[in-house]
Amino acid sequence: MSEIEVNREGTVALITLAAPDRRNTFTPAMVAELLAVCDDVDGDPALGAAVIKAKGDSFCAGAHRDLLAEVGHDPLSDANYGALGLTYRAFVRVGELAVPSVAAVRGHAVGAGVNLMLATDLRIVSNGARIISGFRRIGLHPGGGHFVLLGRSGSREAVAALGLFGVEIDGRRAAEIGLAWEALPEEEVEPRALQLATEVSADPALARATVKSFRLELGPPIAPWRVGLEAERAAQMWSLRRRDDAT
Repeated sequence: MSEIEVNREGTVALITLAAPDRRNTFTPAMVAELLAVCDDVDGDPALGAAVIKAKGDSFCAGAHRDLLAEVGHDPLSDANYGALGLTYRAFVRVGELAVPSVAAVRGHAVGAGVNLMLATDLRIVSNGARIISGFRRIGLHPGGGHFVLLGRSGSREAVAALGLFGVEIDGRRAAEIGLAWEALPEEEVEPRALQLATEVSADPALARATVKSFRLELGPPIAPWRVGLEAERAAQMWSLRRRDDAT
């Protein structure tokens, strides 16, 4: 069964994380599907925007615990190093989409789910969304260029509060501090995200050219993001092994 559902609404691709039974946590299979979907979107010139959303009560609660446990046993094995790298690739690939992207966030966005949310160009969140860096809570160092992603929209204080001190915020607070464009009642989140995506996608060629300039000028520039990703990786691998040794 597919864990990523793709539908088309005019010139907008609706990309849905569809594993609500595990709060849409990333597995290698889900990531592989998401990468393929992004390639399909980029390859269709009639598409001018994408909405990233999710089924169930969570947007994405991070990497699946089985993946983290397996990597922790031997972080530097080729298979485990590659599996975690593939997870990183998921939100980097969303950030590289050739079309403007909007995240429609309801429920939990935790860890890698925060990275996925912040990889998009614009965020619409529910008032009660729970946005949690979450790494420290489970004894892990942040990963995936987490600080770069937080820092492209948030102030240094916001990055420190979420990424360093582990403060949890709701959707209203996310909008107040610039991590989201709007916070709305839950039932309005996805329609609003689609409305914005539909407007920008009316001229797909122009949308693609404009978002390319937008990202080049405002970021996160791909080079610093990848530097941040690699800078965090070694410390995260260490923290995974350290947690495994303690169990």
